[in-house]
Amino acid sequence: MKAMILAAGFGTRLFPLTIDRTKPAIPFLGKPLVGYVAEYVAQFGIKDIVVNLHHQPESVIDALGDGSAFGVHIDYTRETPHILGTAGALDNAREYLADDTFLIANGKIITDIDISAALETHRASGAVATMVLKPNAKRERFTIVDTEGGFVTGFGDDATPVTEAELRDIEHDIVTPLMFTGIHIMEPRVFDYIPRGVYSDIVPTFYNPALLKGEKIAAHVTDANWFELSTIPRYLDISLAMMKAGDVHFGKNCVMVGAASLKDSVIWDDVTIGDGATLYRTIVADGVTIEPGEHFENAAIVRADMVRSCSEIPEKP
Repeated sequence: MKAMILAAGFGTRLFPLTIDRTKPAIPFLGKPLVGYVAEYVAQFGIKDIVVNLHHQPESVIDALGDGSAFGVHIDYTRETPHILGTAGALDNAREYLADDTFLIANGKIITDIDISAALETHRASGAVATMVLKPNAKRERFTIVDTEGGFVTGFGDDATPVTEAELRDIEHDIVTPLMFTGIHIMEPRVFDYIPRGVYSDIVPTFYNPALLKGEKIAAHVTDANWFELSTIPRYLDISLAMMKAGDVHFGKNCVMVGAASLKDSVIWDDVTIGDGATLYRTIVADGVTIEPGEHFENAAIVRADMVRSCSEIPEKP
């Protein structure tokens, strides 16, 4: 069984942390985020992986190499000149995947979902594909996936967010929606629905037509841990939640000059922090120097020269 890890996205909502790399290549507690995904997949005996590339592709290749550091073998596909969408990414990788059941995983997640259990669901169902779903208890802005009797029946709008207080007030009156985790298991027959040369997402290209045709799409629902690091607040909050000790993570070759006050912060590699500096809920990217006495709070900091040379600063959706 092979896997595909999706790593072609732009990382717009993580800018400026993605100014010199794509989202899956950003460091997460000492490893590239996509490296965690490769190791996660390898835990279940899946050692042959294809990774798609588009935006800043060399950053992913530098992070993963041939995969040996993460216990896998990696091949790459490139999407040029335009990003292809998930369906297009599959089409572009069909020579790697079209001979057996395969797994797709998003390259920006941290999870302990049991792939073996999902695979059992898939095989027992006889479905052409299985979507791994999770209850969206906080009703975050993820697309609602409708199910009945263990099978996907369709896709709704995004869930409507509510506060913790609202959740307590209405928890007995609402049904918790299901959201997609970015993990699917598919049979090669999905390629019957995916045209060659398509630029499209997987839902309109495969899932919706397959459901209309009466195909079975299994739903594997799990309460396992699952985190999606798509925004700066998510990245920081999940980093802090997963630190084994302390409330500050330091990368390699960091230097503290004198005394500084640091709390709830993530420091990448080759960072210098001056005497009397104060950082609170701050992410400091590679090579940054925090001058003596500087104070930052709720910030993401990259080198100024990188911002000055950036040809286009993306608008966050």
